[in-house]
Amino acid sequence: MLIGELAVAAGTTTRALRYYEQHGLLHSRRTGNGYRHYDARALTRVRNIRRLLALGFTSDDVRRFLPCLDDHDLTEQRCAASVEFVTLKLAALDERIAELNAIRGQLQGFLDSAEGSPAMTG
Repeated sequence: MLIGELAVAAGTTTRALRYYEQHGLLHSRRTGNGYRHYDARALTRVRNIRRLLALGFTSDDVRRFLPCLDDHDLTEQRCAASVEFVTLKLAALDERIAELNAIRGQLQGFLDSAEGSPAMTG
């Protein structure tokens, strides 16, 4: 399929597909007139790339998933090499959530203290 057809089928833009190619995540074959032509697996690959990007991975991160981007289910055994990376990503996310919860607690404490102050009641 051509780049425009793939973009429509995947729910993305031709610009995004070119970006994925520039970053080595997607590959096309050029026709005689220079048009990009994608094989049938490209649709699954693009959907998986978009799924990973939506989960907060960067395009550099997505490269770690290259062996399994053509699979319909990214959790298949072939993707076992990515499990360690996802585990690290989860640990970093848990750490960030803990930091944000601590900040939230401090802000809530500030509001609780301020509500009883004369400036807030008058």
